[in-house]
Amino acid sequence: MRSFRIGSAFGIPIKLDLTFLLILPVFAWIIGTQIGQWVDILNMLWGVQLTVEPLTGGSMPWILGTIAAVGLFAGVVLHELGHSLVAMRFGFPIDSITLWIFGGIASLTEQPEDWLEELLIAIAGPAVSIALGVLSYAALFLVPVDLQAVRFVVGYLALMNLVLAAFNLLPGFPMDGGRVLRALLARTRPFAQATQTAAEVGKLFAILLGLLGLLQINIVLIGIAFFIYIGATSEAQQTVFAAAFSDVRVRDVMTPASELKTVSPDDSVADLLDRMLRERHTGYPVVENGNLVGIVTLDDAREVDQVERDAYRVDDVMSGEVQTISAESDAIDALRALQQHGIGRMPVIDANGDLAGIISRTDLMTAFNIIQSSGRSEEDVSQHEQPL
Repeated sequence: MRSFRIGSAFGIPIKLDLTFLLILPVFAWIIGTQIGQWVDILNMLWGVQLTVEPLTGGSMPWILGTIAAVGLFAGVVLHELGHSLVAMRFGFPIDSITLWIFGGIASLTEQPEDWLEELLIAIAGPAVSIALGVLSYAALFLVPVDLQAVRFVVGYLALMNLVLAAFNLLPGFPMDGGRVLRALLARTRPFAQATQTAAEVGKLFAILLGLLGLLQINIVLIGIAFFIYIGATSEAQQTVFAAAFSDVRVRDVMTPASELKTVSPDDSVADLLDRMLRERHTGYPVVENGNLVGIVTLDDAREVDQVERDAYRVDDVMSGEVQTISAESDAIDALRALQQHGIGRMPVIDANGDLAGIISRTDLMTAFNIIQSSGRSEEDVSQHEQPL
């Protein structure tokens, strides 16, 4: 997601995704056009004795819609802060909280595998939303009856925060309810197996939600269903990889320096492309006097016009800012780093800072397939875990 920082809370960066800037006015418009319906709902639920006329005159619907929408997303931020603060209490740093088209995401740098820790982190967000809903409902008794607009916004936020908590507790992994389900499953089975089961439940929930969205022609429900399905699939895959790569280090699966094919910064781009064609490689570490100075890829070489490739050198097109990883790092960390930076290979550095090898997606996928074929079961992996 493309996002920008707007502030921080408890040391956690708060970001807005560009999609949020699109959905906020849409929410404000929807609320503003449905003031009459909300008045009926709030009167029935809370007995707030609202009247439609003062709330629908002139620009009042759009003012109310905007304030209610901002208040709703402020509640989403507090919901994510609930998750974040509990996670930090257990020692899991939070990278950021991001508001986007479907609400908010608290990005943990790593996922807890202790079932109780995950359970408490997962329920913290809905607990905050419930508390906000209860506090907003209590505030209705403090707002004078003649302040109709204020009572409308407070009543709306009371209801929507409770709805937010209830919706998030549905078993749509990786939503809060899905994480609660995984935590409970992980009490009696390996974490990876619990994740796969929760993910299957989440995908079934996403399909049902998507069908409901299609029947109602509700784009928001369809979008949420798609997000849940993709999220469940992705996290299940990540957990399978993490289980397979338990106790596997980068040095175990990398291509060592002795087998590396490298290029010199003085090689021409034309020679580089000829070599890529012969050796079927699309990227090389660039080494000068035994030191890693950069990395060059096929995309880098393609940026040079064909008639100029003899004149340009590797040094002219290579990337000098190279993402590296330690040989002692976990293999799963290498996979995550490759995905995060959108690259296919990454140089590996030893304890002395020297080039120890290179690790690629192909190396990792080959190792994964071998581990899977070797019959290393999830139960074998779980034996390395600490008992609860």
